[in-house]
Amino acid sequence: MSSSEVAAVIRDYWSAIRDDDRTATAQFLSPMVECAVPSGVVSGVETVIASGELFRSSGRPVDLRIDMITSTAASVLLVEQCEGGGRAVQGQQWRRGPRGWQLTAVHLGGPPVTFDRSVWRVVGDPLIPATARGPLDGEDVAVKDVFAVAGQRIGAGVPEAETDAEPESRHACVVERLIAAGACIRGIARTDQFAYSMAGDNPHSGTPPNAAVPGGLPGGSSSGPASAVALGAASIGLATDTAGSVRVPASYQGLWGIRTTHGAVPVDGMLPLAPTFDAVGLLTRDPELLLAATRTLVGAAGAGTLGATTVDLGEVIDTGGGGLRAIAEAFRVHQAFQAWRQHGHWITMHPKALRGASADRFAAAAAITEDDNARARERLDHWAQLFDARLGDAVLTLPSTPSSAPMRWASDRQIDQIRTATLQLTCIAAVTGRPAVSAPFGLEGSAPQGRGFMGPPGSDLALIRRAADLTRHR
Repeated sequence: MSSSEVAAVIRDYWSAIRDDDRTATAQFLSPMVECAVPSGVVSGVETVIASGELFRSSGRPVDLRIDMITSTAASVLLVEQCEGGGRAVQGQQWRRGPRGWQLTAVHLGGPPVTFDRSVWRVVGDPLIPATARGPLDGEDVAVKDVFAVAGQRIGAGVPEAETDAEPESRHACVVERLIAAGACIRGIARTDQFAYSMAGDNPHSGTPPNAAVPGGLPGGSSSGPASAVALGAASIGLATDTAGSVRVPASYQGLWGIRTTHGAVPVDGMLPLAPTFDAVGLLTRDPELLLAATRTLVGAAGAGTLGATTVDLGEVIDTGGGGLRAIAEAFRVHQAFQAWRQHGHWITMHPKALRGASADRFAAAAAITEDDNARARERLDHWAQLFDARLGDAVLTLPSTPSSAPMRWASDRQIDQIRTATLQLTCIAAVTGRPAVSAPFGLEGSAPQGRGFMGPPGSDLALIRRAADLTRHR
C-alpha cells in the first residue's frame, strides 16, 4: 500500500472537515477514535464529532508527511496554515480495515493563542501596571467585565451596553487594591450577559474554553476570568458571585475560588446584578495565591475565626430536595426582581440587545411583582435565620456543583435542569451572606468537580486555610 493512496484519503477527509460535513467526516473515523487536545482526550466517533474539536481546523494544509508503518497502518504529520494567522500541526494515526482507511487517533495542536476573543474583551501587556510593590508582585489579573478599569468601558457581556457606556474615570476599589499590592491587570475578561447565567456561554462573543474538560462548558457568569486563569493566561481572576458565578466555573475547571463575605469588600465601581446577593470573588490555581489575593481585598473584615466543627449539608437541612428547592425558588424570585430593577429599563429601551437564555431570564424577571418579591424576601429571612442558628461558627461542607461541567452540546432542557440543581447548592451562601470557597476535590470520570466550604461571616481567610487543609488531607 503506497503513501499516495493514504494521501488521497486524507484529502477527502480534509474536504469533509472544511465543508463542516459531520456525516461525511464520521465515515473517516474509527469507532474508537481518540482526539487529543491541550485540555485532555475525547473518545468515540459521536463524542469526537459532537465536541467540534476537529472542525476548529479552518485553514489549508501546507505540508503532509506520511510514514507507512505497515501496509495497513500509517503515521501522519499534517501542517495547516490557519485563516486567523499562524500554523497548526496535527499528528494522525490511520489504519486500514473492512471499511477502508480510518483515523484511529489525532492530536490537535493549534497555533499559539495570544488573544482569544471568547476569553478576553481587552488585553494588554499589561493593560494596567502595578502601582506599588507588595504581596502580589508578579501576578497578573483577569478582570471580569463588570468592574471599572480607568479608561475602559464596562460592557457586561452586552455589545450595545458597551457602546452606550462612557469610559470609566477611575478604577473600581478592588482593582486599586490589587494593583497597589503589586499585581498588574492583564486585561478585561468576558462574562455572560449582565452576569445573569451559570453556563458561561455568550452568543455575542462565543463560549470560553473549559481548560479541564474538552467540549465542556466553562461555567458562568465569571467564565472569562476562570478560563483565563485555567489556561494560564492570568494567575488571578477578579470576579463576582451572586448565585455561584465564581464557585461554578471553579468547580468545572479545577480552580480555587472564593465568594467573599457579603459586604466585606467594597463594591464601588462594580456593576450590580442583585445587590442583596452580589459579592466580590476571586479565582486562582492554588490556595496560597487565593489566600494572598483575598487578604488584599478583605483585610481585617475577613480575618475572623472559625469553629472547630465541620458539618455536612445533610446535617443542617433536608437534602432530599424539599427545603433546598424552597430556598432556591425564593432566591430566584428575589434575584430576578432585583436584576430587572437594575437593568430592566435599559433592556426595554434596547429590545434586541440580549440573546438566548439570558434574554429569556430577564423576560421572566420582568413579570415578577412587588408582592411576589415580598413573599420571597420573607421566606429568605426565615431561612437565613435558620442557617445561622444551626451553623453558628461551624464550617459547612457541600458539593460546589451537583456534577462536573455539562458539555456544550447539552440541550436547553438539560442546562436548565443543571442550573436548578446548582442553585439549590450555591444560593445558601448568598442567602446567609457567608463566605464560600470552592476547592478542587475530586473527579467525575476525568472531569473535575469542586467541594464547597462555607464559614461564618468574616471568616474568609480562615476558611481558605481550612479548605486547603481538608483538601490536602482528604
